[in-house]
Amino acid sequence: METFLENYQNIFESDLVNEITQVGIFKKVKKGELVLDVGEYIKYMPLIVSGAIKVMREDEEGEELLLYFLEVGDTCAMTISCCLGQKKSEITAIAETDSSLVMIPVKYMSIWMSKYQSWQNFILESYNERISELLEAVDTIAFLKMDERIYKYLKDKAMVNRNDLVEVTHQQIANDLHTSRVVVSRLLKSLEKQNIIELQRNCIKVLKL
Repeated sequence: METFLENYQNIFESDLVNEITQVGIFKKVKKGELVLDVGEYIKYMPLIVSGAIKVMREDEEGEELLLYFLEVGDTCAMTISCCLGQKKSEITAIAETDSSLVMIPVKYMSIWMSKYQSWQNFILESYNERISELLEAVDTIAFLKMDERIYKYLKDKAMVNRNDLVEVTHQQIANDLHTSRVVVSRLLKSLEKQNIIELQRNCIKVLKL
């Protein structure tokens, strides 16, 4: 509760903060734990209190692709969209680190939009930020070489984890970037030769952030 107040009391009006503490469900998730899966009806909108969440998109064959990370003070545009449209989730959300969330029941989404200016601003700003990140993800796939995508991926993980030592396997990188482990391993060795990263057992140190 204290962490929530520290991170959100300067964003929302005091009355809204009080309502969130009354109706919100505080939830802790472990690193790697599934927060939301494809096909689920969304009953709650998450607010990130601590940690980070990885948002993935799944294709028709079940292959996943990383879209963006959510950090403290963030919420998910895809969740907002599905909440307002009462649709099933089209994304998978997985805890990137041990995280704390406040789960807001969907019915309060529209109520607070008209009741609190700060909530309306937060939702609109969050939506715009996530759309920008989605466009960046599209640009990354379309215009960056795979070695550049891997390097960006590692930098992003280092920043959301606030640690230049990224705990990740070559296979996990391949899964997130929708490529093969062999390609990832080869390009990681190339990046290491450029003194951009340092390969360690089941983790990678990012030397240039």
